[in-house]
Amino acid sequence: MLNRLLLTKVDNSPLLVFRVFFGILIALESFGAIATGWVRETLIIPKFTFTFIGFEWLQPLPGNGMYYYFILMGVLGILIAIGYKYRFSIISFTILWLAVYLMQKSSYNNHYYLLALISFLMCFFPANAGLSIDARQNPSLRSNTMFSYVKWIVIAQLFLVYTFASIAKLYGDWLDFSTIEILMQQKKDIPVIGPILQQLWTHKTIGIIGILFDALIIPALLWKPSRKIAFIFSIIFHLSNSLIFQIGIFPYLALAFTVFFFDPKSIRNIFFKDKKVYSDNRIVIPSYRKWLLLGCTLYFLIQLFLPLRHHLIKDDVLWTEEGHRLSWRMMLRSRQGQIKFKVLNKDNGGAYMVSLKDHLTEKQQRKIAAYPDFIWQFSQYLKKQHEIKGENISVYALNSKVSINGKPYKPFIDPKVDLANEDWDHFGHHEWILPSNYGQKERPK
Repeated sequence: MLNRLLLTKVDNSPLLVFRVFFGILIALESFGAIATGWVRETLIIPKFTFTFIGFEWLQPLPGNGMYYYFILMGVLGILIAIGYKYRFSIISFTILWLAVYLMQKSSYNNHYYLLALISFLMCFFPANAGLSIDARQNPSLRSNTMFSYVKWIVIAQLFLVYTFASIAKLYGDWLDFSTIEILMQQKKDIPVIGPILQQLWTHKTIGIIGILFDALIIPALLWKPSRKIAFIFSIIFHLSNSLIFQIGIFPYLALAFTVFFFDPKSIRNIFFKDKKVYSDNRIVIPSYRKWLLLGCTLYFLIQLFLPLRHHLIKDDVLWTEEGHRLSWRMMLRSRQGQIKFKVLNKDNGGAYMVSLKDHLTEKQQRKIAAYPDFIWQFSQYLKKQHEIKGENISVYALNSKVSINGKPYKPFIDPKVDLANEDWDHFGHHEWILPSNYGQKERPK
């Protein structure tokens, strides 16, 4: 049964077409990041970059180096699309994209994470076996087949993304549409549709469709009777998201994935009319079968664990943010905060209040007050800056308060804890984050 599911030889048209779309989209993403000013704002202007904790050694290139970095990624995207030196191009892009993803999180986006995962998977797929310069120059690479596991790995990854995204929306602030109201307030200036997005009926429609689409789209695309309707609905849904939220290439990448759900004959009729469809569907046991099963098992266990890990951590992830990233918790909350940092010199007792604008961009200042890992990292940054001067300091977060989804501000960080001398635990709770119910009066028994 498992061999039939994963090791059947099937037509590779969906993979070849997806490779072309994928290469074009990542090239547009890379060049677009320069054109829109994203690279400058996120990686060139900041004096200090909030990396993923543990990857502080990954820093932006000095000067205008990140422009050349993204140009290189764009060129690699083009090479992937045309299938030239594919293996080198996709591995190089994956490394570069993963590095830039880990070196900053001020512009954290689940879609950037998905792009890193898909790039990683594409490193192992024979996506240059046709419709490529590689196959034209080296006929031994040419093939019209692939193992069925290629299709099912992609579909399984998408199923996890959409399913966890749907489940995460089943909480109070989404179900009473208050989260959506806040999101839509940010879009009120969009021509024509801006005022419509402020209506309660619009919020209810978006809220309900958001849950149902994420929960049902993959099963609907897999089931042949509903496939075409699901595809049409996907086009409407993702293009609407692109118009309203302007989230880069993700809506178009999501549409590109649909080639894996249609039968190869349909794909060939659209893109390769002169090609014959492979239909033998033979089971072939490759020499690397055990490694394939081991690798897939390990990969998907990790993909299951990461979105569930917050259940093992104390308090509500919506409050603490511990276990939020890499979990497909998309567009769930709006966070605002306020904070002041006090530095105390342990050697001479001197103290001063930190001016955030001397160290951080405006965007970083908006982030730091609301996210505990940003607060901790900035404390470590201040500690290192003083260590260079030979000074031993403590750092305290004063008047730290956070508002989630427009609710009243609540105390967030314990002002008595020296954050400069606290360790970071990737999979545990940090007691210096005050409880979500901190300050609430205990109900009478």
